[in-house]
Amino acid sequence: MNLREATPEDWEQIWPIFHAIVSAGDTYAYARDTTCEQGERLWLEQPRTTWVVDDGGQILATYYLKTNQAGPGKHVCNCGYMVSPQARGRGLATLMCEHSQQLARELGYRAMQFNFVAASNTGAVRLWHRLGFETVGRLPKAFNHPEQGYVDALVMYKWLQDEPQA
Repeated sequence: MNLREATPEDWEQIWPIFHAIVSAGDTYAYARDTTCEQGERLWLEQPRTTWVVDDGGQILATYYLKTNQAGPGKHVCNCGYMVSPQARGRGLATLMCEHSQQLARELGYRAMQFNFVAASNTGAVRLWHRLGFETVGRLPKAFNHPEQGYVDALVMYKWLQDEPQA
């Protein structure tokens, strides 16, 4: 199993993962009917870089990294992570998050921010906290979960540098 930068040819295997997660509507703030072409733009073309977890030619998980804001906020990046439903529970989200933090440092980012984490996504919230992210904001009832209705969305943040925040 290895982590490598995604290529355009990888979209064929990324799409089923993306589609399964987005169409469920319970974790990402993408339209549940996002098309394959829209998904490719969002996940593969618009981010600064996209990575995959490859197990013998089979893609099990993927993440993107992009600049969160322009100008004075360009030192903060944003990431999104998706694990194939068949590959959950194998530590792939941890692997990707740790890799993305190291990559972010190498690319010159000083912090990482998750803008809109559904509070109902308790596994992800627990993992991000374990990996050093703080919940720095709560948006009441900002995420419309398909089964739970309106739930809070969290803003999570981690300073990536050794020196304290200015």
